[in-house]
Amino acid sequence: MTVDGDSAGEVLTALADPTRRAILEALAARGEATATTVAAGLPVSRQAVVKHLAVLDAAGLVEARRRGREVRYAVRPERLTAMARWMATVAADWDARLAAIKRIAESG
Repeated sequence: MTVDGDSAGEVLTALADPTRRAILEALAARGEATATTVAAGLPVSRQAVVKHLAVLDAAGLVEARRRGREVRYAVRPERLTAMARWMATVAADWDARLAAIKRIAESG
């Protein structure tokens, strides 16, 4: 899985919200859970959790699976892994640029 500018923006926007990060952490700790279960551990309503899960789903960070009447959510680790790789590449590029600037500054 690769990360392009649009998908990186979606993921970063989704992760910018502290409630969504808390939801991801709760799902990661449980493996999978319903919106009701996740909401029980947060200071927001079930309806708010459902809306946050929709944003996370649209960003590709969670997946929903219907089991009977329940919808269970789980983290999509491959999306997070792709973002981590992308961010590491960006960081390495910046490190290389800063090292080049340092070499130029020290040689002059």
